[in-house]
Amino acid sequence: MVMRYRTLGKTGLKVSVIGFGAIKLPDISVEEATRLLNRALDLGINFIDTARSYKDSETKIGIALKDRRDEFYIATKTHLRDYDSAYKSILTSLKELRTDRIDLCQLHSVSSKAEYDKVMSPNGALKALKRARQEGLIDHIGITIHRDIDVMRMAIESGEFETIMLAYNPLDPEGVEREGILKLAKEYGIGVIIMKPLSGGQLVLHETEMGRVGNDPLVRYCLRYILSKDTVDTVIPGMRRMEELEENVLVADMPPLTDKEKEELFRLIGSLGKSFRYGQMCLRCEYCLPCPQGIRIPDVFRAYDMYVGYPDEVKHLALRLYEALEVKPEACIKCGTCMKRCPAGINIPEKLREVAEVLEKAIQQEKSLS
Repeated sequence: MVMRYRTLGKTGLKVSVIGFGAIKLPDISVEEATRLLNRALDLGINFIDTARSYKDSETKIGIALKDRRDEFYIATKTHLRDYDSAYKSILTSLKELRTDRIDLCQLHSVSSKAEYDKVMSPNGALKALKRARQEGLIDHIGITIHRDIDVMRMAIESGEFETIMLAYNPLDPEGVEREGILKLAKEYGIGVIIMKPLSGGQLVLHETEMGRVGNDPLVRYCLRYILSKDTVDTVIPGMRRMEELEENVLVADMPPLTDKEKEELFRLIGSLGKSFRYGQMCLRCEYCLPCPQGIRIPDVFRAYDMYVGYPDEVKHLALRLYEALEVKPEACIKCGTCMKRCPAGINIPEKLREVAEVLEKAIQQEKSLS
């Protein structure tokens, strides 16, 4: 395997085409994270993306790579929208990452015109990032936007950002519009970072159901599909296991998909049906949390996705996951707090009701047969 590198737009940074998405580091121990991150660098990955909102992800990166800081670029994010809070967030990131500079600092998940206007206002978060850059605390400024095409276009055309991160994968029903955004970013010299390349893990979850493309894992083909586009600079699959890392980096020097491979890929993806369209698919980002009622919303949806995606003989595992939830979906009071935060546009209260109906019925049927 030979890692390939592309220039991240006007930042001039030469980044590995496979980056390390650190959103899953909170799920593993410091020792596991240390082994995983060091192995990533050994394999040629030099771009690591994290965020203040990823629990202890920054802390683990700081501990794991404290002696290898010059071997990689660190990108982090602030989800705070006002000047004072965002600036304090940057200082905290520097401390947790154990570094004196952040290579790329991004405004995190700017999901609507209202949020965009807020961060761009005279006392908004962008002002904090500019101050930090002037003080030498960060080198480059970016923005992450999950879905809103209009906000993406405004951000690119504003001239304020050097990079944009967006969700993109073969499951995306808005792929054509998103490809237009990729081309626009290229025209403006904006570096493009792709998140959710495996649709928040959905492609991994359903790989058994969907099958393989030829003799290779579906995941490998999805990453190859994304990297076949010269408008993309790096893709950052979230990783928490060594086998995921080893598999993902194999894609780095593989050729683009052939027309026949693309046809087969989309045939398999088409077999998943409409449940993966925008507004219906949980991306596992956890931005909906905390729920005022204590519902672990992503875990509810994870149990459901497992139930509908697993073969019949192992569906019981999904039901056990659902039963283990401390707070069930019926506790939802439809306050709407989660919907305001959801970048995937899911009607969460309604979806919780639907999921509970399906899984509770399945549990009752299971009991009646025992």
